[in-house]
Amino acid sequence: MTATAPATTPARQPWRTLTGCARLLWAPAHLPPVAVDATLVAALFILTAFTVRIDLHDRPWLLVFQAALLLPLLFRRRAPLAVFAAVAAAAFAQWLVDVQLPADIALLVALYTVAAHTGHLQLLLAGAVSEAGILMASVRWSSEGRFLGAAVSLTAMATAAAVIGTNMRTRRAYIASVEDRAVRLERERDQRAQLAVAEERARIARDMHDIVSHNLSVMIALADAAVFAQYRTPDKTATAMRQVSDTGRQALTDMRRFLGILRADEPDALRHPIPDIAQLHSLLDQVRAAGLPARLRMTGDPSHVPTAAQLTVYRLVQEALTNTLKHTPPGTRAEVRVHCSPESISIDVTDDGHGRTSQDPDPQHGHGIPGMRERTAAYGGTLRAGPLPGGGWQVSAHLDLSTAETGVV
Repeated sequence: MTATAPATTPARQPWRTLTGCARLLWAPAHLPPVAVDATLVAALFILTAFTVRIDLHDRPWLLVFQAALLLPLLFRRRAPLAVFAAVAAAAFAQWLVDVQLPADIALLVALYTVAAHTGHLQLLLAGAVSEAGILMASVRWSSEGRFLGAAVSLTAMATAAAVIGTNMRTRRAYIASVEDRAVRLERERDQRAQLAVAEERARIARDMHDIVSHNLSVMIALADAAVFAQYRTPDKTATAMRQVSDTGRQALTDMRRFLGILRADEPDALRHPIPDIAQLHSLLDQVRAAGLPARLRMTGDPSHVPTAAQLTVYRLVQEALTNTLKHTPPGTRAEVRVHCSPESISIDVTDDGHGRTSQDPDPQHGHGIPGMRERTAAYGGTLRAGPLPGGGWQVSAHLDLSTAETGVV
C-alpha cells in the first residue's frame, strides 16, 4: 500500500511536539520515574495522533506504528539501549512501508536517554544508527533539492538530543560526587568530633589522676605524720595540718581551673597559677613535707619552653614523685633532674628505694604510667619507667619541642 506523505517536510515535523517532550523530560524530581515516563508516552501519543488524525481515520492500522514507536519509552530508564533498538526497528519498518509519522520524535527521546544513562560507546552506536536513519528518511521523504537541508536539520536535532543527554549525565555524576563528598565530609567531621571527645576525656582523666593522686598522697602522708607527732611535738602537728589544708585548697583550685569554672577575680587564681617548671621547687617542698627527701637539679634556660610543655614537665615530675611517695618505704630519697635546650627537654626522676618491680601490674593497668606516656608522646618523645639494677626506680622522659602539638597539656 502506498501512502501519501504529509505536506510538511521531515525537518519540521518533530518540532511540533518537541516543547512538550522537553518539559516532561525535565519533570519535577519528586515524581516517580515510572509516572514521568508514563506521562511522557501518553502526551506524545495524544499529540502525535492528533497531528495525523485524518490519516488515522482512513488508515487505523497506523496506530500500530504509533504504539511501536512510543510504548518502548516506558522502559527507557531500565534498558536505554534496548529501547533505542526497539524504536529504531519500528522506525525502519515504518520506512519500509513508506509511512511518515510525527511519532518519530521517539527516536530523539530514545537517543537522549542513551546519552543520559549509558556510556560513550553505546552513544556512538546509537548516534551512528540515528544518522543512518536520518539519511534514509531524507532520501525518501525530502522534497526535490531539499535533501541536504533536511539531513542537516535532522542531524542537528539528533546532535542536540545527544548533547543534552550527555550534559544531564555529567550533571547527574557531578551531583552524585558532591553528595558523596558531603557525606564523607560529614562522616569525617563526626569522626573528628568523636576523636576530640575521646582526647578531651583522656585529658580530663590524666589531669584528674595527677591532681587527685598527688595531693591525696601528700595529704595522707601529712595526716599520718600529724597522728604520730600529736603527743611528742604538737607544734609539728599543727604545721602538718596546715599543710594538709593548703594542699587540699590547691587541689580544689587545680580541679576547678582545668574544668574551666575558676573566675578571674577569685583570689585562688593569683595564689595558684598554672603549674610550670618554676613551680617544681614548690612541688618538691610538698613531697619533702610529706616525708620524702628530694632534691632538684635544673640545667639550661626554661624561659623559651612553651607554657603547655612546662605544664607537661610539671605533671611528669609530679606523677613520678607521687608514685615514689606511695610505693617506696620510709627513708627513700628521690632526685629530679631537668635539662632544657632550645629543641628538647629531658626529665629524669630516680629514687633509691625498693620501689615497684617489673611485675607490678600498676604500670599496665593504672592511669599513672600510661598517662605519662601519653603526655610524652604528644611531644614526639619517649618515656622509660622501670627498676634500676642496683635497686630503686627511674622515670626518664624526653620531649621534642620542635614537633610539639600546640595546646597539648
